[in-house]
Amino acid sequence: MESRWRRRRSCKTRLSLCSIFVLVLLLPRGSWSQAPDSRIIEAARREGHVVWYTTMNLDSAKEFVNRFQKKYPFIKPELMRAGGGVILNRILAETRAGRNAWDVAMGRGETYRPLRERELLSPYSSLEATMYPEDLRDKEGYWYAVFLNANVLAFNTKLVGKEELPRGYQDLLNPKWKKQKLSIDVEGWALISGLSNAWGKEKAISYLRKVAAQQPAIKRGNALRASLVAAGETPIAIAYAGSIQELTDRGAPIDWIPLEPVVVQVYPMMLAAKAPNPNAAKLFIDFVLSKESQEVIRGFSRIPARKDVEPDPPRLRQFKRVIDDPGKLNVDETAKVFNEIFGLR
Repeated sequence: MESRWRRRRSCKTRLSLCSIFVLVLLLPRGSWSQAPDSRIIEAARREGHVVWYTTMNLDSAKEFVNRFQKKYPFIKPELMRAGGGVILNRILAETRAGRNAWDVAMGRGETYRPLRERELLSPYSSLEATMYPEDLRDKEGYWYAVFLNANVLAFNTKLVGKEELPRGYQDLLNPKWKKQKLSIDVEGWALISGLSNAWGKEKAISYLRKVAAQQPAIKRGNALRASLVAAGETPIAIAYAGSIQELTDRGAPIDWIPLEPVVVQVYPMMLAAKAPNPNAAKLFIDFVLSKESQEVIRGFSRIPARKDVEPDPPRLRQFKRVIDDPGKLNVDETAKVFNEIFGLR
């Protein structure tokens, strides 16, 4: 009797363990937190410092620095915030001078290729990598997207009825959108590189020449141009979804729709090949890519790149996209073609 009871209890134990094992297997990979390697933490403790070059606005960047220092009080973060061109030129100037001053950089996609070509970046297999779609990270680990900027079509809800709305790129060629009715950014180079990735370079350039023939309003600044649409200066504009959504949420007469494939620009996080504090840098990258930090990104009215963190509202990422791939982006060549098409400089 006792033996039979023990066998039954043993079976129940094995069943319980099996059930737990199956449940673990069914959990989405990466849905639980993975603790950083203790060896990296100890090495980072000895380094005690991490230097971050970023284009993120200063208040947001400081928020990340403060949160990171709270989690790792033995590491002192140093922040250098500037525009993408300034950061790239500073890194190149420091390299020529034989200085290795930075650990981690984050900027617009065009900063990646010049650094990679000069072998100034190191690959890193982040613990968080599996929670990022394949098109939002480099397969070798040279960059990870932190947040996205999606180029969508803004429209003034008082000036443009839903039945008039363009539903695809070809609809922008309708004569009703001629002569300053459509606003495009003066640095809208991503339209060339992104649409080239989707359609091929020849078709993309041919299309944009037709758009240029419509005589669009060419102005600088996504937030500014979204505000001008809300004010009724231009009825429609290609601009960043995040900037438009902020105005929509405040009750301004503006909304947006995706023209698919939506050209999406990424802001990549990169590790320096000769980082003075490589272990602290890896901890910082893991921290920025973590679910906690991506939820902070969402709170900044940006589109998080991580799969398990929905933007607010979720439609900010619910469309067919094409990535303006940092690895393929030659900004000098693309800007030259863009300027020639639209008659700039």
